[in-house]
Amino acid sequence: MDLRECYESFGGNYEDVRSRLMKDELIQRLVIKFLSDTSYEKLSAAMEQADYGEAFRAVHTLKGVSQNLSFDCLSRSTEALTETLRRWESEPVDKEKCAQQYQQVSADYEAVTGAIRMLQ
Repeated sequence: MDLRECYESFGGNYEDVRSRLMKDELIQRLVIKFLSDTSYEKLSAAMEQADYGEAFRAVHTLKGVSQNLSFDCLSRSTEALTETLRRWESEPVDKEKCAQQYQQVSADYEAVTGAIRMLQ
């Protein structure tokens, strides 16, 4: 599997990331480095403990990384969960909606990381 095929397999936008980062070597290095990012693990732990402040911080970070690497599917699902959690301090959290959105983030994260492992 090459880098373009990797992106296609999980619904990423290879052309977008290529237009910004220019070199496949750099993109591949950053994509593989994504596997060591701990944001998803922090999100999972926070969701399990219903710690919505920590969940917000973790998913917001994961969203940013996903956007920078043009992982479009993961970017969309993390954006949705980020917006649901955004006002966790001032408004009640819709726990059912968060759980559903977290399931989508998890599925998208698994698709991305699975493809990256195949790329390695």
